[in-house]
Amino acid sequence: MIECQKGGRVMLKPLEDFVVLSFEKEEKTTKSGIILTTEEKDKPAMGKVLAVGPKVEHLQNGDEVIYQSYSGTKVKFEGIEYLIIQAKNILAIIEK
Repeated sequence: MIECQKGGRVMLKPLEDFVVLSFEKEEKTTKSGIILTTEEKDKPAMGKVLAVGPKVEHLQNGDEVIYQSYSGTKVKFEGIEYLIIQAKNILAIIEK
């Protein structure tokens, strides 16, 4: 289950070796107030693990990770965009 921003829980449970990630689109604002969103090729391939499938061993909810660019499937669920990706496409865990 994934914590929803509205305070509830969302039932989005990955199967097998898949992982659900959240990611933020960077937005930059010009001096005149125009919002420029980051293009797909420029965005960092970093996200936060929200849920893991039953065959995923080395990841847990809350891990911040770096994943392979252009991998996974973007899904918009209840107004929030997620990335569903195979665990093998996650390259590293960011430890703080």
